[in-house]
Amino acid sequence: MADELNWGRNLVYSARELHRPTSVEQLRGIVAASRGLRPLGTRHSFSAIADTTGDLVDMTHLPRVFELDPDAQTVTVDAGIRYGELAPRLHDEGFALQNLGSLPHISVGGATATGTHGSGDANPPLSASVSAVELVTADGGTARLARGDDGFDGAVVSLGALGLVTRLTLDLVPTFEVRQDRYATLAWGDVLDRLDELFGAAYSVCGFTTWAGDDFGEVLLKSTERELPEELLGARRVPVVAAKPGEDPGKSTEVGGVPGPWHLRLPHFRLDAVPSVGDELQSEWFVPRARAREALELLRELADDIQPHLHATELRTTAAETQWLSGASDAETLTIGFTWKHHPAEVGRLIPRVEERLVSLGGRPHWGKLTAERNLEPLYPHLDDWRALADRFDPRGKLRNRWLDERLFS
Repeated sequence: MADELNWGRNLVYSARELHRPTSVEQLRGIVAASRGLRPLGTRHSFSAIADTTGDLVDMTHLPRVFELDPDAQTVTVDAGIRYGELAPRLHDEGFALQNLGSLPHISVGGATATGTHGSGDANPPLSASVSAVELVTADGGTARLARGDDGFDGAVVSLGALGLVTRLTLDLVPTFEVRQDRYATLAWGDVLDRLDELFGAAYSVCGFTTWAGDDFGEVLLKSTERELPEELLGARRVPVVAAKPGEDPGKSTEVGGVPGPWHLRLPHFRLDAVPSVGDELQSEWFVPRARAREALELLRELADDIQPHLHATELRTTAAETQWLSGASDAETLTIGFTWKHHPAEVGRLIPRVEERLVSLGGRPHWGKLTAERNLEPLYPHLDDWRALADRFDPRGKLRNRWLDERLFS
């Protein structure tokens, strides 16, 4: 499989065979016959979480599912559908998801299984909207876990270790409009002194920095309010069209204060464009909100080393959720996400230095991004509960790989 790469092109999958099932029955047969396998979504993970020397199963070719329950305000969808495909259908029916990630290109199953998040003080990661999961288990059987069931808090952010998720039921809210406005230039001193004010300024707030000098950079407010102030922490609102600094405006969702549907504003990028820089590496950590200032001050000490290899660092916040392996499990967080230049050797040396500082404050790595930390037990109080759940669903470890074994089962 030398030609099978992830989106970031930093990983060549080492599976002996790639399967693309087109029905759940076909998928069950593949799983039952396999000695070892891993599920694959839209390939947006930079880590080796989906890699295997066994069978790789592409979940994106299963039939599309869209079962809306207006009274319960839920929708059941297939795991392979992308958020950018699902969201317009929900909007047309008068509904929305509470939040979305930066990229609408990611699949619902892959994003929720790896703890992917959006942004906002009141918005937990995407997994929190899942009220039920259906999956094919390691023996080729099927199972369903719903909110309130024993083990459900380990079943959504499951890293593909319980089974291959086929369908998910998501909580909905009434559809709403959002506007995007950019503020520049903020001073680091003001950001550090007024973090709560900054990240509480809108429905979703994203800060972008390169760690250079006293200039923090820019902040993007995604607001449900009709009017916004001209100044934020001393920074002026500026008319721009790109959702991230340095990006091609043609890739980005509309910025400049024009209200629009939630699904065309909450992501940074349009579904019909190649997202982000395209030639990059990514790493990210969830830091407890109470340690946010310490984390930023520690990272500023590395600024001179970070800058030559960085496109930008994005800061966002999340509310807490209950999933055991979520980066926001039982904790409000500041997420610190690095979009690195494609400098593998240099970035590989920097990540452990960044991570050492953040893990010392309780920071948890994003499962789908590059990480060095392998001793994760102190970071996840429910890790033993999750291991027991994984052993119950997959007693022979058919769904594990080296990456999971090193981090979660050693």
